[in-house]
Amino acid sequence: MTPLAELRDKVTQEVIDVLVLTDVLRRYRKPADRTARMVNDGDIVRVRKGLYVFGPPFRRQVIVREQLANLIYGPSYVSLDSALSFHGLIPERVDTVTSVTTGRFREFESPFGSFSCHSFTRNRYSTGVTLVTSGIVSFLIATPEKALADKVWTDKRFSGCMSDFEDYLREDFRLDLSALSERDLARLRDIERSYNPRKVSNLVQ
Repeated sequence: MTPLAELRDKVTQEVIDVLVLTDVLRRYRKPADRTARMVNDGDIVRVRKGLYVFGPPFRRQVIVREQLANLIYGPSYVSLDSALSFHGLIPERVDTVTSVTTGRFREFESPFGSFSCHSFTRNRYSTGVTLVTSGIVSFLIATPEKALADKVWTDKRFSGCMSDFEDYLREDFRLDLSALSERDLARLRDIERSYNPRKVSNLVQ
């Protein structure tokens, strides 16, 4: 069995962890050289160091960028503009996948586009995250309430003044304000307590 066939047999998803790759290639004298050859041949695609996906001819499923975002830099969850778009609160398609982490702010370029990860304190990070499963792929993403609070908190252009909030949400975000009535106020209040800044409190009001 070729390394690619063995790898495809072992990995049910499209994402390949370096540990699995190393295990498959352990019988070769120079596994790193074999990995480089597989990348050059298009058998696998390097997303970042230690993270690969199958090349286009060998994929069984679409690559889910939200899943990649969780794996590129962790711990993290998808939030901000990407989560707002995912939940249908803003009309725009977001090119850069935006996430939140307890680590340092980082930006990554990959064959699957741009990824950015914003730094949050642990108490602001932990509330309001959900696991989304699509087929056999799962990823962590902010709830609509959490994504909105995260965006308001990180947007340095906006002071959070109560009188400006409606225009800010409607014009800057192009947010569907009618969708706010469907949001979970109790969940938003839990998020407010984890933040405890004026901007998020004014958002809740």
